[in-house]
Amino acid sequence: MTGFEKRLIIIDSNSVIHRAFHALPKLTTKRGEVVNAVYGFLLVFLRIIKEFQPECIVACFDTPGPTLRHKKFKEYKAKRPPLAEELKQQIPKVKEVLRAFNVPIFEKEGFEADDLIGTISGKAPTIKKIIISGDLDNLQLVDDNTKVYLLRKGVKDILLYDENLVKERFRGLYPRQIVDFKALRGDPSDNIPGVSGIGEKTAIDLLKRFDNIEKLYNELEKIKNFSPKLREIILKQKEKAFLSKDLAEIKKDVPIIFGPKECKWEGYNKRKVVKIFEDFEFYSLIRRLPDYSKNDLSRNNLKLC
Repeated sequence: MTGFEKRLIIIDSNSVIHRAFHALPKLTTKRGEVVNAVYGFLLVFLRIIKEFQPECIVACFDTPGPTLRHKKFKEYKAKRPPLAEELKQQIPKVKEVLRAFNVPIFEKEGFEADDLIGTISGKAPTIKKIIISGDLDNLQLVDDNTKVYLLRKGVKDILLYDENLVKERFRGLYPRQIVDFKALRGDPSDNIPGVSGIGEKTAIDLLKRFDNIEKLYNELEKIKNFSPKLREIILKQKEKAFLSKDLAEIKKDVPIIFGPKECKWEGYNKRKVVKIFEDFEFYSLIRRLPDYSKNDLSRNNLKLC
C-alpha cells in the first residue's frame, strides 16, 4: 500500500448508485423492497475501504430539481429519461447506510454532486484524493494530487485514472482541457451543444494547437494558414462554445463548510451497520465488513486546512 491511497476518498454517490442499479439484477427483500442499487453501492464502498484504507471519506449527492446549469441552458440534460422510481427509492437507503458508517454527506440545492466534489478537492489542494465515480466528467479534476477511480462496466470493472491515463484516453489532452474539448465537441449525454460541425478529431487537434478555447478565439483571426470554412464555423458559434464550456466545467466554489472535522473517518458502529445489513438481507456482506472500530482509527491526524 502506497502513501497515496491513505488520504481522502470522495464518492460521487448518485453516479455509483445509478451504475449499480443498471448493472445488477433486481434484488428484493422479503418485504418487497428493491435493494439492488444499495447492494451494488456497498460492493463498491466495501472494496474501496479495503483497498485504500482511507483516513477521510465524504459522499456527495445530487439534489432534486433544476441546477444553476438549467438556468443558463434550459435544455441541459433534457434528453435524459427521468430516474426510475425503483432507483429513486433506494437513494435514501444508501444515505442511511452511509450515516451508519459515519460517512459525512454533502449536498447543496442548485448544484450537482460534481460541483461539490470539485469544491472539496479545491479546499484540500495538497492532500492526495481519490474520487469514486462512474462519470467521465470527473476526469477534468485529475492532477498530481487527485485520481479518479472510475467504474466502467457494472461495479467490478474499475480503473484508477491518473493524468497519464486521461491523456491516453483523450489522445494527448490534459485533464484541464476536457472542458474545452466539450466546449467544441459537445456532450450528447448532458445535451451540451458544443460547436456544430466540429468532431472529436478536430476538437483535439485544435486544442493541441491552441491549448484552450480562449486562446483559440483570441488568435484565430491572426492566423493565415487556417481553413476558411473551419474558421467560419468556429467564429459563428463563439457564444455556443463558451456556453458549452461553462456547462461542462465543474464548479469549485460551492458555499459549503469543509475541513478536518467534516471528513475525518473515525470508524463506525459495527452493531448498527450489521443491523441495517440484516434488515436489507445483505448477509453475505456482513462477512466483508472492515474489522476496525472508532478506536482503531484514532491514530489518524490528517490536516486539510
